[in-house]
Amino acid sequence: MSHPVPTELNLHRVSRVLEITFDDGSNFKLPAEYLRAFSPSAEVMGHGPGQRKVPTGIEKVNIDQIEPVGNYAIVLHFDDEHNTGIYSWETLYNLGQNYDQYWQQYLDELKEVGYSRKDPAS
Repeated sequence: MSHPVPTELNLHRVSRVLEITFDDGSNFKLPAEYLRAFSPSAEVMGHGPGQRKVPTGIEKVNIDQIEPVGNYAIVLHFDDEHNTGIYSWETLYNLGQNYDQYWQQYLDELKEVGYSRKDPAS
């Protein structure tokens, strides 16, 4: 079974959103904060189950650069110097499809660690 492949990537710097359209017609608008919170890097996800570390203080993070990795993924260079996560097309599609669930997970994790999320607009 083949996985959907992006046909278009648009970085909206002012709104801090990466918009991705896939070849199955799906279109996702993923905030930089969300992508940073779920970076597939060892720094965030750890090296095994149960090792995830929720990043805090990333409400205003933005993406400085998008670097292709072969024809299967990208590396997002965030303006907080984080750039070690390789986002495969499958990962990006999963993040788009499960946005509501994962965003709530992130908010719950922030609460669990006692972090009060600031409004990025202020």
